[in-house]
Order: sequence, then structure tokens, then C-alpha cells
Amino acid sequence: MQLSNNRYQLTNGVDPLALVEKYGTPLYVYDTAIIERQYKRLVESFSVSKLRINYACKANTNINILKVLKNLGAGLDAVSVQEVELGIMAGFAPQDITFTPNCVALDEINAALKHGVRINIDSISILEQFGMEHPDVPVGIRINPHIMAGGNDKISTGHVDSKFGISIHQLPHVFKVIETTGIRIDGLHMHTGSDILDANVFLIATDILMNAASNFKYLEYIDFGSGFKVPYKDGDIETDLEEVGERISERFNQFCKEYGRELTMVFEPGKFLVSQAGYFFVRANVVKPTPSTVFIGVDSGLNHLIRPMFYNSYHRIENISGPEGKPRIYTVVGYICETDTFGTNRKIANVEEGDILCMFNAGAYAFSMASNYNSRFRPAEVMVHGGKDYLIRKRETMQDILRNQVEANLEERLVEAG
Repeated sequence: MQLSNNRYQLTNGVDPLALVEKYGTPLYVYDTAIIERQYKRLVESFSVSKLRINYACKANTNINILKVLKNLGAGLDAVSVQEVELGIMAGFAPQDITFTPNCVALDEINAALKHGVRINIDSISILEQFGMEHPDVPVGIRINPHIMAGGNDKISTGHVDSKFGISIHQLPHVFKVIETTGIRIDGLHMHTGSDILDANVFLIATDILMNAASNFKYLEYIDFGSGFKVPYKDGDIETDLEEVGERISERFNQFCKEYGRELTMVFEPGKFLVSQAGYFFVRANVVKPTPSTVFIGVDSGLNHLIRPMFYNSYHRIENISGPEGKPRIYTVVGYICETDTFGTNRKIANVEEGDILCMFNAGAYAFSMASNYNSRFRPAEVMVHGGKDYLIRKRETMQDILRNQVEANLEERLVEAG
């Protein structure tokens, strides 16, 4: 979103204030031109014979976003059977969906298997059970490379104490399961974390994965996960994707020659594809000075965007209804009865009650992590595509809050007791 002639505009010249006027606040808006840009950049960064980009849909599961990525050529990375079903509803072919759950029971894996999707297993226990029940079904396994990587401990998933994956040191046990059950391993997978900057981290993990892969006879793909960092503020550093692509491609191509056939290189980005495409618009309810801080209280909270409180993540915040005002220092907070701080001591153009603020990088792990805490409604979602805006999720109402509640007939029980 660019500031031009004292007005902000989305990629195709759409005025975000017009969207706010039309749909109200709080409001999520997704610009598909940015999703397309990110997807193309990713594809162009790798030079291998077979490349597959599986969108990690836990980042944003709106079915319209799924359809956009499917039309670009992406596959789907799902972590629940519900995400599998959403992917199929969005038009993904089952063979283009990979199910990589964590700590689920075999019955959920069996439910996904009935849809015909690819399966990734991340524990020896489940691998044994699956192998006994489905010895003829090829599966992938998720390896834990024991690498500490990621923006913070909540998004670091490949270290020694992580709950994710089968330890690289447990491969002898994996081979015993293969020998006993006859199960065929057709893919290896890893994911070390999110917001990784250093290309060397990817290379170290790649070498570990390649060394492990050389021990499996029937591989068809190797899935490197993702974790590419996107910028969150002006001048912010980000993963040098082109360097990573060049170096991993070289290593992968070399491995394929040694292995004796071309394998498919798979990546499963989520945040990288949709984070920068999303904007979250809120209205300033109150400007509240205290002896040491000037608070801006907005019509949203951790119920809509929990990342700043949960991950300590940074989201750039700007006053889009008065961008030319004199900058002041504010702390932006929500309306939830908790400490729900979006940003502390931020330099923002002078804010008056009623102004519209934008929180950037709101396309990933934003609405998908929203809740009805404090019995608040979840916001509407709008997609901007080809210069036009489309409502892709209605704002909730009290009917949505009560939809699955069942009112017990307590008076009847009291009569029986009396």
C-alpha cells in the first residue's frame, strides 16, 4: 500500500478508505497482486527440474485465498483434516494436498487418507500404527534436524526439544519399522522455523536432510519446509531468497545426480506468500493521555490480531485517514479486557478519535487465529483482485456467537428435583 497525493492506495489503485466506508471496521483486506508477486518470486528463485510450492494454508484459510493460490499453480500443505477438506472444496486435487499433522491420532490420518491426499508422518508411534494398517500406502516422514532457527521460540520447530518431527538420531528405529511393516517412504520433510534470515541455516539443514535421504531407496520428493522472513517495517531485513534458491538448488541438483534420478523439490511457505498482502483497518475509539503515555484505543484487540501479544511480533501502524499530520508518539491498544497492546511508543501521524489506522503484514496468522473472546464478533474480510473489491467473509453477528450454544431446560430439572 503506497501513499500518493496524501491518500493511500492499494496495488491496483483501490482506496482503502473507500473500503472502510463500504464495509466498516475492523476490516481485513487482502491484495491478491501481492500474493501473485510473492509466488512468482519464489518459483523464479529455484533452478531445479521439478519444483512444487505447497501453500501452508494455516496462515490464512479463507477459501478465496486458497483458490487464488491454486490458480497460480500451488499445491497445499494442510495440518488438520479440516484444512484438507477446505482444500478439496477450493478445487485442489487430492494428490496436490500434503497432510502433515502433529500429535494427532491415527483416526484423523485415516480420515485424511480417505480423501486421497499425501500423508506426512512425524512420530515413530504413528508410523508403526500406519504401517501395520496400511503397508501398501506410501508416506513421507518429517525429520527433526535439531537446528535452532526462527524468529523466537514459539516459531522454532526444528530444535532438539521440539515436539515436531522424528529426531534425526531415531532413523535406525525408522528403518526397523520399515523392515517390519514393509511400508514405503516416498518423501522426507523438515521445517526448522519461521523468520529465518541466514542462508547458511537453510544450507546446514539441507545437508542434514540430504544425508538422511541417501538412506531411503524410494524417494520421490524432498520437502524443505519454509521459514523465509518477510520485511515488517521500512528498511527491515528479509531472507535473501535468491541466494537461498541458488545455493539450495545447486546442492539439490548434485544430490539428485548421486541418487540416480530427479526428485521433486518442495517448499511449503505460508507467511511468505500472504503476510504482506494483508492489511487490518481499525478505527480510533479514544485518544487517552496518561502521565507517561498517550494511548490510542481502537475497535479491535487480541481477539482479532493476537500476533503482537502471542509472538511479540511487529506490525507497522499508520494513520491512513490523516497521514500528513504531525507525528506523535503513541501506544496502540485494543478494547479487550486484557493487556492487548498492538504497538508501544510508535511514531504515528497525529491521531484524532474516529481516524482510521492500518496495521500492515496482516495476511498471515491474523484472521486465522481470531476468536470471539469477550463475546466480540470476528471482522469482515475483503479481497481486492484485478482492481475490484469482493466481500469474502461477512462480519459476524450475535447469531454467530449463539449458533452452537444449546440452552438447557433448568426449570424442568428443578421441578423434577422438587
